[in-house]
Amino acid sequence: MTLTATVPTTHASRYLQQLCKHWSHKFDTDFSPEKGDIAFPMGPIRMRATPEALIVVLEPHADADIERFKQVVADHLDRFAFREAPLPFDWQ
Repeated sequence: MTLTATVPTTHASRYLQQLCKHWSHKFDTDFSPEKGDIAFPMGPIRMRATPEALIVVLEPHADADIERFKQVVADHLDRFAFREAPLPFDWQ
């Protein structure tokens, strides 16, 4: 299962890099201004920044609490996006 949210923001690159740097102290991360991957315990998080949006893809492990996974990611991104939070996450 893969969950994808396209989050409208003109600051996608900034938020992607902040989240990757924040979690790089605990988890393996690989990121550039355009894309980021985080080896999160509940499953990989993959992000891509476009000029208009941050695309967030979650790949939960079979035993992951999917609702909790979505909430943890959204809460952390909202902290970095405090000027425009809460960001709209429409998970597909």
